[in-house]
Amino acid sequence: MVCEEELLIEKVCGLYEQISSLESLKPCKNVDMLFTQLVLTCIPPSPIDVTNLNKDVQEIRSQLIKLCGEAEGHLETHYSTLLGSYDNPLQNLHIFPYYSNYLKLGLLEFTILTQHCTHVPSKIAFVGSGPLPLTSIVLASNHLPSTTFHNYDIDPLANSNAMRLVSSHPDLSNRMLFHTTDILDVSNALKEYEVVYLAALVGMDKESKNRIIDHLAKHMNPGALLMLRSAHGARAFLYPVIEPCDLRGFEVLTVFHPTDEVINSVLIARKYPVPIHSLDQGLASKILPNKCSEIQAFNPLNHGNMIEEFSIEEQL
Repeated sequence: MVCEEELLIEKVCGLYEQISSLESLKPCKNVDMLFTQLVLTCIPPSPIDVTNLNKDVQEIRSQLIKLCGEAEGHLETHYSTLLGSYDNPLQNLHIFPYYSNYLKLGLLEFTILTQHCTHVPSKIAFVGSGPLPLTSIVLASNHLPSTTFHNYDIDPLANSNAMRLVSSHPDLSNRMLFHTTDILDVSNALKEYEVVYLAALVGMDKESKNRIIDHLAKHMNPGALLMLRSAHGARAFLYPVIEPCDLRGFEVLTVFHPTDEVINSVLIARKYPVPIHSLDQGLASKILPNKCSEIQAFNPLNHGNMIEEFSIEEQL
């Protein structure tokens, strides 16, 4: 097992050296080949715990996540621009190479959402929607046909590209709204949403991710749901990891780790129906790890995935 982990780390570090030496991360044959190799290396289920890596490998992982985020941004911008040149962009989404993954991820997250939401949400916020807001598009088109999606992104060009994709669609043009702002500057508006999605690459390091989560915990409506994306095993070389104990002010309901080509783990949590200041002493993070009630097989996509269910006392 140790040998397998060493080989994995060696291969990932070798790919990092090649990727970090590239002049540009914009889509091209060489860039696509290297990132494909990286993804294929990290996708197979692995017991590796990235928190136990030595300092040098930790630094490489941190830099690699930033490179992956930059490359993903270029890829989405490229395809959003291409799709925006079509008369009917939404009828051509299949040209995006990872569209099928978004269909599966959308179904997975909708399935988890329905287990914890008692009614169809009227408003959902997606933080970090980017130039190609496929999660919002898939959910709005396939699963939540009456819900309004408020998409937040700090980049005005990303929002401009995204709006172009839905502007000609008679339904989604009315149900998908775009806000160009830093989510840390949004406070009262967060109380309007029954569900808030946080994209995997919003907050690229632990400190910034936790700052955003704490802000959401302070301003979201009590009882509202927070859906987050994380990573597990070797996939943590590609995306930041969120642990249940990071979700101060929230009751963690489910942690789901896919084992197929859907890379991101999914967490869903509910904001406590008590003021945030009562949790400032870290009470939630102390209770949650000790209250994991069960780990059971869960199969919404007919794959051998694992889901963790969490429970917590109603009164803290």
